[in-house]
Amino acid sequence: MSRVVLDACVLFPMYLRDTLLSTAEAGLYLPYWSQRILDEAMRNLVLRGKISVEGASNLELVIKTAFPEAMIAAVPWELETSMTNNPKDRHVLATGIITNADTIVTHNLRDFSDEALNLYKIKAQSPDSFLSDLFDEYPDKIVQVIQKQAQNYKRSPQTCVQLLERLSKQIPTFTSKVLSYDSKI
Repeated sequence: MSRVVLDACVLFPMYLRDTLLSTAEAGLYLPYWSQRILDEAMRNLVLRGKISVEGASNLELVIKTAFPEAMIAAVPWELETSMTNNPKDRHVLATGIITNADTIVTHNLRDFSDEALNLYKIKAQSPDSFLSDLFDEYPDKIVQVIQKQAQNYKRSPQTCVQLLERLSKQIPTFTSKVLSYDSKI
C-alpha cells in the first residue's frame, strides 16, 4: 500500500481534504503528516476566515483521532536542513523520508525538484494526479467513497454530482473520470 505525505496546502480546502481523507479511510493508501504540516493547514484555515481558532483545534483533533498512525510529532532539524528542495517545504520532504513515503501530494510541485526527490525514491504529485491514479486503480471503490462523502454532509446536503462540481475546481481530471465512469453518480 502506498505511503503518502499530505502537504498542508491540500488539507485546508474542505472538500479536497475530505476526499483525500475519505480515500485513505477506505484503505486506498496510508496518509502521513507532521505536526508542522497540520499547524500550517490549520493556520491557513483561520487566516483565510474559513474556520475559527476553536474550529481549527477541533478539526485537528478529529484528524488526529481518525488517523493516529499518520502523525509524525517532530521532524529532526538536522534532517530538515539537509533537504535540497525549496526551504519552505523541506519539512514536508523530511516527513516523507521519516515515513518512507512513496508520494507527497501537494499543489506546490515546483518546491519539490526531481533532483531533491529522486535520492529518496519519492515523487510529488498534485492532488488531481494522485486521485486520478487512485481512480484508475480502484474505480468502483472511489465511486463508493464519493457517494459516502456526499451523504456525510449533514449541514449542507448535496448530491454526488454537486460534490463533484465543487471538487472540479481543484481536481478536474479526477472529477471528470468519476463522472464519466458511473452513471449512478
